[in-house]
Order: sequence, then structure tokens, then C-alpha cells
Amino acid sequence: MAQRDSDKEKPQILEQKLVAQSRLFKIEQLDLQFSNGEQRTYERMKGSGRGAVMVVACPEPGSFYLIREYCAGTHDYQLGFPKGLIDSGETAIEAANRELQEEIGFKAGRLIPLKTVALAPGYFNATMHIILALDLTASSLPGDEPEPLELVSWQWQQQFELLAQSDFTEARSVAALFLARDYLDKHQDVFK
Repeated sequence: MAQRDSDKEKPQILEQKLVAQSRLFKIEQLDLQFSNGEQRTYERMKGSGRGAVMVVACPEPGSFYLIREYCAGTHDYQLGFPKGLIDSGETAIEAANRELQEEIGFKAGRLIPLKTVALAPGYFNATMHIILALDLTASSLPGDEPEPLELVSWQWQQQFELLAQSDFTEARSVAALFLARDYLDKHQDVFK
């Protein structure tokens, strides 16, 4: 039987310091001592601590919305779900509804948290809350995107065709797709 995270003793942090910083990223060095006496130095990207949201917005039972936006990391345009950082003082649910309005021009009457995921927990301490959005109505807020995002409607019955798309590669979006589909399969009355 696997040991639960809360049962395992975490390494002791002997020293923690900022070793590099840019406008967007901070790299932190951790000197650790494990329970067996071993010592190691780790580096990680330090997040804001507020987290981010990714929203699977369903305008009706058979479909969901994606956006196509420029991604600097891969220097191309990618399909994915609306997403963004949680602002200071906001909850994940509030951030999800704000991001929907900024990125696709809708707000949700119901927002259902599905799961909180980590991007790369070995190197990055940021989390993303995946949220299902239902009961959409038109509502927009100004966003911070450098160009308008393309709104793409996709049918649930074609979810596997989406996985074959060369521009649908972000792991968090793939996870969100499966989490939302699983929730909707288990809660078929959610649109009633």
C-alpha cells in the first residue's frame, strides 16, 4: 500500500535563496536534508503562490469552447482552454469567471471545481485549478491579451479528434478535457 503524503516526513530546508530572476520568473535554490541524513541542493521556479485557473466552458451539453492563442514557449498558435492567473484577493472560482469574460466573452452561472493539478512539481511550485463552466451568458471584460483570441467551438463526440490535432498539445488542456468528460459522464443531469 502506498504511503500517504501526509505520513511521509518531508526533507528539512536548511537554506532557501533566490538565485535568478527575470520579469516573469524567479529561480530559488533549496538546500535540503532528508530523513536519512542525505543532503541535496534543488532548484525550482518559484510561483506567485496564488495559482491559476483553466476553464472548460460548455455552452450546451454537446459542446465546449477552446481558444487559439500564441504561445511563446513553442513559438506557435495552440488550441487550449481559457486560462489565467488568479489575481490577488480572488478565489479560483472568481478568477475562472473573470478569465471567461476576458478571453471568450461569456460568464458562467455555475462553476464546478474538477481538480487542482501541478505543472511540474519537481521543478515548479505553481498549481492550476481546472474548473467546469456551465450556464453561459454573454458578458465581456477587457483582458490583457496582445491580440484577439480565436474562439473555437468543439463537439464532445469529437474529443478524440481533438487529441489528434497538431495544435492541441498542452498537457494541462489534455488533462482538463478528460476530467471534464469524466465529470459530465458521471453527472448526466448537470444540464437539466
